[in-house]
Amino acid sequence: MKKKLRIGRIIIFIVAVILVSCLCFYLITKVFKTASLVITGGNMYAASTSLEVPLYDIEYKEVLKVVRGTKIKTSKEIIKNAEKEYYKITYDKKDYLILKDNLVKDIKESVLEKEMFVRTSLTFYNNSDDITIKGLIKKGEKLEILDYNKMEKDGSVNMYKVKYNNEEGYVYGKYLVNNHETSLVNYDEEGNYQIHKKREDTLMAGSAADLDYYPYPKPKFKDNVMPSDARTLYLNGGVIGNIDAYIALAKESGINAFVVDIKDNTVPSYPAKAMEKYSPTNFAKALNSYEDYKAGIKKLKDAGFYVIGRITTFKDSFYAKDHPEDTIKNAGSNTPFNHDGSYWPSAYKRRVWEYTVSLAVESVKEMGFNEIQFDYVRFPDRTGRLEEQGAIDFGNTYKETKAQAIQGFVMYATDELHKVNAYVSIDVFGEAAHTYVTSYGQYWPAISNIADVISGMPYPDHFSSHEYGFTETVWTIPYKLLNLWGESFVMKRQAEIPTPAIVRTWIQAYDTGKNPATDYDAYMVGQEIKGLYDAGLTGGFMTWNSGSSLNKYKELSSAFGKEY
Repeated sequence: MKKKLRIGRIIIFIVAVILVSCLCFYLITKVFKTASLVITGGNMYAASTSLEVPLYDIEYKEVLKVVRGTKIKTSKEIIKNAEKEYYKITYDKKDYLILKDNLVKDIKESVLEKEMFVRTSLTFYNNSDDITIKGLIKKGEKLEILDYNKMEKDGSVNMYKVKYNNEEGYVYGKYLVNNHETSLVNYDEEGNYQIHKKREDTLMAGSAADLDYYPYPKPKFKDNVMPSDARTLYLNGGVIGNIDAYIALAKESGINAFVVDIKDNTVPSYPAKAMEKYSPTNFAKALNSYEDYKAGIKKLKDAGFYVIGRITTFKDSFYAKDHPEDTIKNAGSNTPFNHDGSYWPSAYKRRVWEYTVSLAVESVKEMGFNEIQFDYVRFPDRTGRLEEQGAIDFGNTYKETKAQAIQGFVMYATDELHKVNAYVSIDVFGEAAHTYVTSYGQYWPAISNIADVISGMPYPDHFSSHEYGFTETVWTIPYKLLNLWGESFVMKRQAEIPTPAIVRTWIQAYDTGKNPATDYDAYMVGQEIKGLYDAGLTGGFMTWNSGSSLNKYKELSSAFGKEY
């Protein structure tokens, strides 16, 4: 009897334990809606297909976001709710929940995107650590994501390794978005894109609507401060041996910067390694030795001047001799096209881009330039009739418009030079500030939006004698001409884009031989500068005198340091 009673009590106890366990389990699942699973725990990393990862409170409400790649301390359990699984975590000494799929064990795995789309036509690189180009990928294209080179502090990726058309290479992450629909949208904050959309292709160089106007933030390098008002003398490569005289003049006249030729058409200034690799003729024809050129630039730097290196880009007869396959050609004979005595590498050819930017990067690293200025960033002008006749072959591999190729080069050059803490400036004709895409592919807003500095060349004697309806010959009234050009054209173009460049303008520093012949003395040059500054173009000026005449600069020196 006692034995049966004992067995009964044991059964009752077991049943009670089971009931209590079930009740506890019910209460836990009621409060947490959970089932607990044992896991390893420890430090893990926030992961996502976007830059930020949401954190939740115990009620599964989003309360915070952290940058992907953030280190997070996890607990030893996963919580299920509405078919979703969460980790219980500690971040910044507080407890949160995070979706299981948003945590990884290795920080390298924090980037989860498997495919992305091109929102701005971009350069397709062979590797992430050099500037050689595999090709072009156009807006709207889908890319398979294979890997990436590094993640920035904000969670963005610097460069993705991608597969496109069965080829692997690298692209900059800033030009990609997560879905196809977004990739096709044109940036249109404040309705600016609608302004450009109306400017159709009228001169066979492309429509303004087909260009990119996304914001392109301008850097400020701590170890490389650009003068806000860069008053600049131009020096060609032939005057390097007399650099001390120019330094003395500059110190006396308010000059704080120099622009010095690295390479002009058929006049390379020093034998760069990039020339040796891409253009042996340029390398062999250098005016100065490597050592003498470097010593001259060092003197300018040591004297406290901001130094800009000038490179002619798509006008280079020596490169054309070395690589006729990269030139603009006569369509019938397939021979390089001669334009006013010079040969032009085509702006469509990516090896030309590589050569030019390799030379620029080398010059920054080896010579210490603060900024690289690219001149002749365009196609040859006055070729419309030949184009209509089909007499010219531009070698347009990727079926781009001229304006797209020019903007693409500026993007490529700026991306690469910013990596070596150097600024980029682009020279453009004065006409580029008008409300159309020029026949040679320059369109002010498309270039200014990307470059750090844009430098118009509104030399008074380059205008028609009664441009803009002036009754006087325009090169006799430089103040009126440049003030109107700056105020009515440049300032309006600058307002049409989200991230306009600094405007630093080329001024005429030579006498005009056109009828009526006009001496450009200190007064006339001062009128140029005042006209620009009064129009709001206060980023500085550069003196264009192709011979870099020391005597002429001395004659003009009283105009350089004035308050305008």
